[in-house]
Amino acid sequence: MNETTVGSIHTIAIVCNPLAGSGRAVALADKISGVLIRKKIPHQVFKEEWPDEFDGFSDVWIVGGDGTLNYFINRYPETKMPFVIFKGGSGNDMHWLLYGDKSFDQQIEYVLPAAARPVDAGRCNEKLFINGVGVGFEGAVAESVAGKKKSAGKASFYIGVLQKILFYRSGTYRIETEEFNCRKKYLMISISNGRRAGGGFYIAPVARVDDGLLDVTLIDPIPPLVRLRWLPVIEKGKHLHLPVVSHFTTKKILIESDQVLQLHLDGEIYKNRKLEIEILPARFLFRY
Repeated sequence: MNETTVGSIHTIAIVCNPLAGSGRAVALADKISGVLIRKKIPHQVFKEEWPDEFDGFSDVWIVGGDGTLNYFINRYPETKMPFVIFKGGSGNDMHWLLYGDKSFDQQIEYVLPAAARPVDAGRCNEKLFINGVGVGFEGAVAESVAGKKKSAGKASFYIGVLQKILFYRSGTYRIETEEFNCRKKYLMISISNGRRAGGGFYIAPVARVDDGLLDVTLIDPIPPLVRLRWLPVIEKGKHLHLPVVSHFTTKKILIESDQVLQLHLDGEIYKNRKLEIEILPARFLFRY
């Protein structure tokens, strides 16, 4: 650990996923370390090996995409110290939700004095998520790009969408919440904490990460050519008024199917026949 200090401002653990962003995360972690050395802020960088605990640190700075953040919260589900997320992955939706279009230098200067603020998370069966769960078409797209070299932003997700949009078949689901109960076919079911996914698709445009609610977006089965027509509308978050779209908020939702469900949690592939999903209000702290 660097021994220089600036009062008791921060002692920062920097963790990164060496595979995130095809190596971009490692380079970015080293760049952050260089800035903190110049500012004489004590810190330590963890790459391949992350510690069991973060004793002695005040903050954790996570370098990677949404998948890296998902891995972190599931490995350290009880941590209470503040986080910062730096965009070192291919999908960086949570970073954008918290920091917008701030440059690297702007983000550093912004987060160092920033107060820690609570952010909701969610639980899907035994797994935590922080941005959202995508079932059906969205899950099939995520599975189609899993393990492939990905570009930053939504380019990789867009390629997956185009691969699946013509041939994906809608599934039949049973959905149960306090507000809604049905059994029917859907093209896509999105349960969102954040309003953006897939590197820039505004699937839940009115969602907030600190309101203690999940935003549920249901899209009815639609023909392939109509899917192509409405893809740009969904991308821009202008779809909630469409007749094939249902939207509501809830704190808990049950989703079941006779078939194994295709889904993702923050872009990470997960499979089950039954999903019990709930919001965890103010579960984590972020400096933003």
